[in-house]
Amino acid sequence: MNSISLAQIEQYAIDKKEFLLAEDALNNVSKSFDFLTEFSKDKIIYGINTGFGPMAQYRIDTDKLNHLQYNLIRSHSSGIGKPLDETYARSVMVARLNSFLQGNSGISTGVIQQLVLFLNKGIVPEIFEHGSVGASGDLVQLSHLGLNLIGEGYVYENGVRQKTADVLAKHGIAPLKMELRDGLGLINGTSCMTGIAAVNLIYAQRLVQWSIAASSMLNEIMEAFDDSFSKELNAVKHHKGQQYVAAQMRDFLAGSEMIRNREELFKDDTALQTREFERKIQEYYSIRCVPQIIGPIVDTINYAQEVIENELNSTNDNPIVRPDENNVFHGGNFHGDYISLEMDKVKIVLTKLSMLMERQLNFLMNSKLNGKFPPFLNAGTWGLNFGFQGIQFTATSTTAESQALSTSVYIHSIPNNNDNQDIVSMGTNSAVLAKQVLENSYQVMSIHIMAICQAIDLLEPEEKERLSAKTKAIYAQIRTKASFIKEDVPPAESIADVYQLIKETPFTI
Repeated sequence: MNSISLAQIEQYAIDKKEFLLAEDALNNVSKSFDFLTEFSKDKIIYGINTGFGPMAQYRIDTDKLNHLQYNLIRSHSSGIGKPLDETYARSVMVARLNSFLQGNSGISTGVIQQLVLFLNKGIVPEIFEHGSVGASGDLVQLSHLGLNLIGEGYVYENGVRQKTADVLAKHGIAPLKMELRDGLGLINGTSCMTGIAAVNLIYAQRLVQWSIAASSMLNEIMEAFDDSFSKELNAVKHHKGQQYVAAQMRDFLAGSEMIRNREELFKDDTALQTREFERKIQEYYSIRCVPQIIGPIVDTINYAQEVIENELNSTNDNPIVRPDENNVFHGGNFHGDYISLEMDKVKIVLTKLSMLMERQLNFLMNSKLNGKFPPFLNAGTWGLNFGFQGIQFTATSTTAESQALSTSVYIHSIPNNNDNQDIVSMGTNSAVLAKQVLENSYQVMSIHIMAICQAIDLLEPEEKERLSAKTKAIYAQIRTKASFIKEDVPPAESIADVYQLIKETPFTI
């Protein structure tokens, strides 16, 4: 059985590693196809000699069986909206490939070989975001993939939209000749929502690392106490994510001379004689509760990874062909509820992550809250210059959009297909909206990390020297894309550059 992980999706979809088939990879595919060919000769098998959906009650004449598969692909290529970019489209192809390589779909080896050619030649299928209800699988989006494999429609090569027929001819690739149930096999599955979900998780995991780093840096520049992320405090709350975040913060801040030990306050005799303490005894929640806030985000994303990897390594179409059982089984493995629910949850926790970053940013902007930095981190002339005032608006409005997008899609089933699909998953919608929230979250993070670096530049020179090595390293990295702001300059380009840096740089603390 072929098995892939998120790490391999990253290699094939993001790093564009060549997809190589093992020598025996097609054995089970051929066995499944040969079995179905023989098994279906004297039987009624859905999608081979019947119509589809509510029209499955109609038998198809033998001389029209191949034409049926082409009609299915062409009629359902009805997507609209933005096309998936290359990374997401490649992930969809890998997801579909691996589902077929389980050897339970009865498709021809030609489908496998065509998908591999598209991946390795850099041919990007035109798959639109809108179309799937995620119940008979991603019928519309995967139809567009199938349309490209048979040499029709449009594809992208080097970012340029071109006719598929022209691109295939240039590479000497023949259009796929569909056989038996290749059309139905291509589109009857969850591989579009799963491919999108997989890439979402890869980037979400990177973002979590940046959020732990940013939160650690904020604790440091504010000279917060160390017990909020101590092992002792977090060990008594039994959540793996919380304990992981606290451990990451301790590692990040190792060697810092800015973080305060709670023992300092316990031994401060001057403070004991004071009615009102000069320094805060406990920080605001956005600083003090980082392990408790990012912890459930980590746990949610980790569980989502388990679900998505299970789906990647499953046969998720219908019917299922089992030569080992000498039978064909009809059911609902194409239903996308698993992906829909996880993408809703991921979307929610990413929004919460944005909210945390936005609140930390607001803390830095407001001198009355932080008691340390000028309003809006303004290094120029107050009144004449504006510092980060304009940038904060962008972070706040983007966070608000994510909040609006974070209602559940999983529960928004609408019956369709003559009520044949009477309850659906909307899994691709959920994955696409999670993708948008992810983009928003990176935008907010970009602004926040820029603000933290601005605050570092406003520290006294001796304070900057006392920062941890990892804080200094991230500061230097961000400063390659965004400069210290004193005189007002348009920051949009710097935000975009930092966004690109933090999103495309794999990062671990």
